[in-house]
Amino acid sequence: MVFKRVGNGRPYPDHGLSSGEWARIAPCQVRLDELVTTKATLDLEHLLARDSTFFGDLFPHVVRWEGELYLEDGLHRALRTALQQRGTMAARVFETPRWFPG
Repeated sequence: MVFKRVGNGRPYPDHGLSSGEWARIAPCQVRLDELVTTKATLDLEHLLARDSTFFGDLFPHVVRWEGELYLEDGLHRALRTALQQRGTMAARVFETPRWFPG
């Protein structure tokens, strides 16, 4: 199994982070088998596109919510990592604060 679980949707409240706020989170290594996806499907054209990393953040976005790591954005990058037979990737991880509504 590549991911811990395949989900469909975000179980956590909207964090409201902008692209700039995500960019201020330093990337760190995460294990693919600890991630829960928030999308159950992926467009293969997006996965196979040569310029898919040209637009947007180079690092996937992960939200830690109630002890789980949810892959919010960057499923295509995570799958590329898995296809390269690597078990970890660099991602930006938003650590939800204790006061975060839920």
